[in-house]
Amino acid sequence: MPVWLSNLAPILILLAAVAVVLGRLPKVDVGHTEAFRHRRILNWLPLGLLYAFLYMGRYNLEVAKNAFSTISGVDGSPVMGNTDFGIIFGIGTVVYGFSFIINGPLTDRIGGRISILLGAGGTIFANLMMGFASLSLLNQGPGHEFLSRHFVAVLAALYAFNMYFQSFGAVSIVKVNAAWFHVRERGVFGAIFGILISLGLYFAFDWSRLILQAFSSKSDPTGGIPWVFFVPTMLLGLFFVLNVLFVRDTPGHAGHRDFDTGDASSGDTGPRIPVVAVFKKMLTNPVVVTIALIEFCSGFLRQAIMQWFRTFAKQTNGTLGLMDGFVFKNWGLLLCVAGILGGVVAGVISDHVFKSRRGPVAVFLYGVMLLGAVALSFLYAGPAVGALVVVMSMAVIGVHGMLSGTASMDFGGKRNVGVAVGIIDGFVYLGTATMSLTYAFTLPKEQLTNGKLVGPATDPSNWLAWPVAMIPIALIGLVLALRVWHAYPEPTKKTAEPAPELIQD
Repeated sequence: MPVWLSNLAPILILLAAVAVVLGRLPKVDVGHTEAFRHRRILNWLPLGLLYAFLYMGRYNLEVAKNAFSTISGVDGSPVMGNTDFGIIFGIGTVVYGFSFIINGPLTDRIGGRISILLGAGGTIFANLMMGFASLSLLNQGPGHEFLSRHFVAVLAALYAFNMYFQSFGAVSIVKVNAAWFHVRERGVFGAIFGILISLGLYFAFDWSRLILQAFSSKSDPTGGIPWVFFVPTMLLGLFFVLNVLFVRDTPGHAGHRDFDTGDASSGDTGPRIPVVAVFKKMLTNPVVVTIALIEFCSGFLRQAIMQWFRTFAKQTNGTLGLMDGFVFKNWGLLLCVAGILGGVVAGVISDHVFKSRRGPVAVFLYGVMLLGAVALSFLYAGPAVGALVVVMSMAVIGVHGMLSGTASMDFGGKRNVGVAVGIIDGFVYLGTATMSLTYAFTLPKEQLTNGKLVGPATDPSNWLAWPVAMIPIALIGLVLALRVWHAYPEPTKKTAEPAPELIQD
């Protein structure tokens, strides 16, 4: 059996089990017909997989970074070290975080379908250029001398361009699905959103690693780096075409009747208010602001785990031997499994236990993250570190899917969800930027001697800042989550129960 298939098999089995469990849950009856449900799957599935491959074109940089760190630059230091990666990733996430000012309102105006295609197109171009830049650096092609001296600046510019277009992703997928899911079924959509994020992480980390290995050799161990960027380009191109063919913004555009989704836009049939007024409305909504602040913490914690565990394991391997462990070798797979479980548990509990309230689930998951961060600060230099970061990943992906993917629809409403998601997801990546810059200047620096890593980064005791920095962020997130325990969207005005939306045959 091919390696990629053996790695994918556990995920397929888990997805099948999740599908059976979700299928046997009591149905939330809001008047949908079977024909509508089938068409909705045809809508969100290609859209969701395009979103997952956007993740691959975003976090492939971490896999490339670990390969670049073995290449000496002009001054003898790695072409891309911990500080360099922190700066590149930090700049990209700041761009992403502020892009919502443009892309949120734009998505509300032009629709999620066009927006996701814009995002995919820009991501394709950016990854293509990062691939060519890597190819030129490695093979001494055109611009090699310039790249060897300014590679970090070039990658930072290209990655910032990439992240601007990546920011269309979450806004677009939530904008489209806000018109297709009633508020009472969105907890399950939050689970779907978490699954899509998890698949994206699997593609980004494990597929990218396999791509790097497949296109490298003993004589050229870094030759696969450009393909870490080229392969996502090709996959995104394929799903770009599928989205053009199958995805529609609303049920009405797909031959079905639109229906009242029961969210904050329910009953709002007046003219569209100006963008500035929408921002003011969202930014003066205490629930939306609180969710955004919670997601700032999620952005910090999620990426603190995902972007730095493997780097920590690799650089301290001489002491800890974590690279030989199951977690390191199957990092993307375990993130995927953890994310699927976290998203499904959070979504099911939200809809079926807490009557579609998202706050209680966020409180529980943040409690898990706080306990995990405290434990990690004592156990990060031992064999338990792998299990801890996987459990914490399950919690943080679950809360991210529940808040960014679901609560943003509930409290923004389908008319203004682009701005709501933009604000919330923007805060996620401002949290990520804060994490990147924090670790860029607190984590130990690498040194290379004859291509071998030496110096402070190889000593686990110099990495204490990694887990300790997570504790106050997790505590703040938990306190904020308690503030939205009872939050539930209030429609603009009372409306009747939603009528069946399908045009009956």
